[in-house]
Amino acid sequence: MAETQGKVITCKAAVVWGPKEPLVIQEICVDPPQKMEVRLKILYSSICHTDLGCWNGTNEAERAFPRILGHEAVGIVESVGEGVKDVKEGDYVIPTFNGECGECKVCKREESNLCERYHVDPMKRVMVSDGGTRFSTTTDKDGRSSQSQPIYHFLNTSTFTEYTVLDSACVVKIDPNAPLKQMSLLSCGVSTGVGAAWNIAKVKEGTSTAVFGLGSVGLAVAEGARARGASRIIGVDANASKFEKGKLMGVTDFINPKDLTKPVHQMIREITGGGVDYSFECTGNVDVLREAFLSTHVGWGSTVLVGIYPTPRTLPLHPMELFDGRTITGSVFGGFKPKSQLPNFAQQCMKGVVKLEPFITNELPFEKINDAFQLLRDGKSLRCILQISKLLKR
Repeated sequence: MAETQGKVITCKAAVVWGPKEPLVIQEICVDPPQKMEVRLKILYSSICHTDLGCWNGTNEAERAFPRILGHEAVGIVESVGEGVKDVKEGDYVIPTFNGECGECKVCKREESNLCERYHVDPMKRVMVSDGGTRFSTTTDKDGRSSQSQPIYHFLNTSTFTEYTVLDSACVVKIDPNAPLKQMSLLSCGVSTGVGAAWNIAKVKEGTSTAVFGLGSVGLAVAEGARARGASRIIGVDANASKFEKGKLMGVTDFINPKDLTKPVHQMIREITGGGVDYSFECTGNVDVLREAFLSTHVGWGSTVLVGIYPTPRTLPLHPMELFDGRTITGSVFGGFKPKSQLPNFAQQCMKGVVKLEPFITNELPFEKINDAFQLLRDGKSLRCILQISKLLKR
């Protein structure tokens, strides 16, 4: 890696040129890291529904093309910019879309993980230090030569590339002996779900939970509740094929809304004697959110929002409904402070407290990235791991 430090690196990346267009594997240039930045060699990356949403161009305000997507990954530090002290060349790391500077008033408080400068921002497409990008290309999407043009960043990370540049606040060092493929899951989905159960709801032993939406994040919520000793975990999903996987994550009961003649919350209240202690909405659907809220027990029920809501609709609640003692709160990255808390969480995963392997349902080479997107669109994949670069030795 010493041969590339301080130099522009030419490598392969999967570039998206427009909404719903196939990703193009092409050569790009990656600039050296600037002050308080880190350049990584990405080893493995997985695909999340957030990548799919940006690729679809659902939110016009978030559109910026050409762009390199990807935010769940694991890699190795190739070089660091001026001022970076906590990671060095050769360290194994995971990138995180939600950063931690460690210096702002938010980072110094326990109540929040939304760093003032490096918190998640889906609108962000350039680096913090100078408002520029570290990616560029001299070819268009058809491989024809063109004038050099910038390629935009995505969610503080951009991991569908052999090399990427991140703000150092978004790079977390992990144990060099950790299982690397599995560690990529901690960049988003598993941390978001498990953290919602551990850090936001603070699920207690012997309690009951309901998880609405059994995708990767919802199953991670269930796994987190299982690890905390929840005695009953009710999974709600319209896709019955997800139920078998849910059993591996500790789900004890399954409800398919298509099979009911009554609202889901009524069924949950009936089978639990009044409602669950905690509910988690993982679909990003406000109508499902209302069902999740009403499925909790009067007096102490807690609902955690985990899904992403693209709709302009507001909360489907009347203020007086909160006088029943139920609460509702949001969750970003499961409440984890990435640099302070993820290394310990990774150790817990390595010890088997949280099972990561069941989340990996597919593995494909980097060149098959469009096939991986299709698997996710078809609901046939929880997480598909892409091998971005080969690890020569470890």
